[in-house]
Amino acid sequence: MTRATWVLPALAFASALLAWDAQGQSLSSGTIGGVAKDESGAVLPGVTGDAASPALIEKVRTAVTDDQGVYRIVDLRPGLYTVTFTLPGCGRQPVVNLSA
Repeated sequence: MTRATWVLPALAFASALLAWDAQGQSLSSGTIGGVAKDESGAVLPGVTGDAASPALIEKVRTAVTDDQGVYRIVDLRPGLYTVTFTLPGCGRQPVVNLSA
């Protein structure tokens, strides 16, 4: 398999982790994170994840996977996000309707 045929089953790896205010239990911010892997299960370092949502003032927030393929997009306002993963030379893989 070539890296050009990478697949990010990001729904399996992405999870929305919500941060709750300890006093009022009100939603304050969230995180979308996980591990980027190809279809063989090998981790993918250097994958860029762009989280886009109308909930963000800047409209897009970006993170890059580390050497272990781990990514975390933090301090997200509550809402639905489309996360597009890009690996240089291999293309893009969007994942829609992730909650934060």
